[in-house]
Amino acid sequence: MTHTPDHPAPRAPEAPARQPFDFAKWWDRVGILLVLVALLLLMSAIAPNFNRVDNLLNIARAISVNAILAAGLTFVILTGGIDLSVGSTIAVSGVVAVIAAIAGWPAPIAILAGVAVGAACGLANGVLIAYLALAPFIVTLGTMTFLRGLGYTITAGQPIVSSDLNFRDVGNGYLSGVPVPVLIMIAVYVVAWFVLERTRYGRHVYAVGGNPQAARLAGVRVGRILTSVYVIAGACAGLAGVIFAARVISAQPTAGTGYELDAIAAVVLGGTSLAGGRGRIVGTLIGSVILGVLSTGLILLNVPFFTQLLIKGVVIILAVAIDGLKQRPLPLFLKRRQAAAGAERP
Repeated sequence: MTHTPDHPAPRAPEAPARQPFDFAKWWDRVGILLVLVALLLLMSAIAPNFNRVDNLLNIARAISVNAILAAGLTFVILTGGIDLSVGSTIAVSGVVAVIAAIAGWPAPIAILAGVAVGAACGLANGVLIAYLALAPFIVTLGTMTFLRGLGYTITAGQPIVSSDLNFRDVGNGYLSGVPVPVLIMIAVYVVAWFVLERTRYGRHVYAVGGNPQAARLAGVRVGRILTSVYVIAGACAGLAGVIFAARVISAQPTAGTGYELDAIAAVVLGGTSLAGGRGRIVGTLIGSVILGVLSTGLILLNVPFFTQLLIKGVVIILAVAIDGLKQRPLPLFLKRRQAAAGAERP
């Protein structure tokens, strides 16, 4: 009698485990864009004349200064740093550019002088932070105060007005119907996107922000990278200062006051982590647009200035809270649910 061995029935393939909801990835890819669309729809419905072409162009022009500032700050925050001095850098760079123009320097040279001053301020921050191992918050807080005082000292506390400023078109001109500051902003973001996403330097910036010790062991010159990102932030602040001075046709020692907070909020809203190592420059642009649309909408709705400050404060807190949620590990109840699902699976 022949015994036929029993063959076990083939097991059905196991269904892949359901992946937990990744809030960070959802926010970076979809969430921030949904917020912008919802805000645009809301303002279109309740704010008078919001959808007019001239108003939209004015919004884009108003956004440009903060967006350029935020683009430079994105490099710094990607490395896990912070720069509180960019608002004061706007003032000093604008003062230098206007004084150079009044002294008879050609417009391109005056503009470059303002940008160079901003880059020099960033270089000072970067050297102190990268090579003396000082805390970025403390260093840039000190340079913020110093540069603001320097702006007041150079101007004797009074605006320097020049009705025939030779680079005024940088802030007030149009090219093919588009405001020049908007075109400059677009150019800055295209260059920043290419540098961060398509170059070795960009990969090093992310690596330093993710784990500076590991990056150093991998051959990345961490000190140079840290210094360079502050130079980039300073140069962007210098460019923003030149545009601001051109818009108001004067050098204002008070220019840029509080702008660093709006720029940081835009960067964090856009998905860049304050812990460093993760973020996208495109998200920063969207975050800047959100803040610009919100500010303009509140003005069109005749919301009092002090109430606008309250709302901006809430937005900044929400931005930091969102960043905290993105960094938080999986909640305990979700871990238990995943463990239970794994135990039930044969």
